[in-house]
Amino acid sequence: MGLGREEEVEIRSAPRFMPGEKVQSTKHIKNDGTYPRREIGDILVRKGDVGYVRDIGTFLQQFYVYAVEFVDRGTIVGMRGRELVSLDRPVVPAGAADLVTSAAVTSDTDAVEPRTSETVAS
Repeated sequence: MGLGREEEVEIRSAPRFMPGEKVQSTKHIKNDGTYPRREIGDILVRKGDVGYVRDIGTFLQQFYVYAVEFVDRGTIVGMRGRELVSLDRPVVPAGAADLVTSAAVTSDTDAVEPRTSETVAS
């Protein structure tokens, strides 16, 4: 008999998202019976929906729960950090650094000149 999958105590570190931060859902969220005036199983949030973190709470003194307001849907849903991605602080995937465009300021005109990996190599 195993004790199940043990998860990290998330609240030992800082929250991933802060109130006011724009986030996007990475999963469909269905009503588990805790959302009022909606049937169990109704989809409350669809994958890709955009919302704003309103508040941060904890669950079982172990996990952060983010109260996210989805304005277009008119719902406020409690979500885990693994179900969200920040749109205010997008993450650049590993290996994509070659595709990222950087800017270089020229000393003559103080104009910003776009620089890509091709112009750097030449």
